[in-house]
Amino acid sequence: MADLPPGVDAPVFAEPWQAEAFAMTVALHDKGLFSWSEWAQALSSEVKKPGAAADGHDYYEHWLAALESLLISKGLAARADVDAMAEAWERAAHATPHGKPILLENDPRQIR
Repeated sequence: MADLPPGVDAPVFAEPWQAEAFAMTVALHDKGLFSWSEWAQALSSEVKKPGAAADGHDYYEHWLAALESLLISKGLAARADVDAMAEAWERAAHATPHGKPILLENDPRQIR
């Protein structure tokens, strides 16, 4: 294996949800739901908001907020649906044992 540049061996994503948000964004773009320039503008808007971490550790939180905002602004999802899904994931995360994958099925409020 060739020598890699410094930092390349570091994980790209600190958490699995970051990789999922990235993949979802690429998939939605590939389906033609938004252009890269629309995406870049949405992400840039989020990253420039006051309170963004100078070291960028919250980058994927901005990424997710940009995706949610773009889906809502384009009429692809309703704000209430996005908020409800985020709340369900939060409840599922709290109900999931450490080290296990977070699944919506773990949301204690889910109707079974």
